[in-house]
Amino acid sequence: MEIIIGITAFLASLLTLFSGFGLGTLLTPVFGLFFPAHIAVALTGIVHLLNNLFKVSLLGKQADKKMVLRFGIPSVIGGLLGAWLLLQVSEMAPLADWQWGEKVFRIEPLKLLIGMLMIFFALMEVVPVLKKMQFGQRYLSAGGLLSGFFGGLSGHQGALRSAFLLKSGLDKTAFVATGIVIACMVDFTRLPVYFSRMRHEVLQEQWPLLLVATVCAFAGAWLGARFLKKTTYTFIKWCTTLMILLIGVLMASGVL
Repeated sequence: MEIIIGITAFLASLLTLFSGFGLGTLLTPVFGLFFPAHIAVALTGIVHLLNNLFKVSLLGKQADKKMVLRFGIPSVIGGLLGAWLLLQVSEMAPLADWQWGEKVFRIEPLKLLIGMLMIFFALMEVVPVLKKMQFGQRYLSAGGLLSGFFGGLSGHQGALRSAFLLKSGLDKTAFVATGIVIACMVDFTRLPVYFSRMRHEVLQEQWPLLLVATVCAFAGAWLGARFLKKTTYTFIKWCTTLMILLIGVLMASGVL
């Protein structure tokens, strides 16, 4: 378990530095192999926050302060709403069961929701109409609220945030750094909501696993930062997108 999660955290952290999303998207379903969906989202959120704080130490000075406030404050509000809704959905009964051979798969509301979100955000990267979705600066506050909401609900905030920030006029480094700072703001908001309904023993029991995932994520972020100015987006985004699509389908169908 530690090896699988560690490798995923390293690769996802490396990819997300370039693409703007990926760590939570890829790591959540891997945690979901071993934990209930709402706990998987919460544990991923801890790794996500610590990794983003590390990225802030690497790139934070390049963040645009005005953009952080204009987009980040609505994101915090949205994050609170999304995290609250996550707790409500996690208590709902399974929607359906299906069988393949002797194996029974259960379609749970939270996993179905997360899977559908993963598919949508992945399609934003490859479907021409969705790929061209960029919003003017007058929509930044609404974009912050929306991306923060999905960040609190499932951890999927990066793709929408990128779509709204692309028209902000930031250079590549400032774009990445600003997104990281905003992601930290949402993480600081959503995690206390998650753990208000979770046994404290979960953290005490799983800290070695969280440590492995965090260190591996740090390594991926450090390596990515070294090559940020030398790397093109296309190949990395296609790899990330295909993995997200596959995992999203498997989660929504109850396989994962």
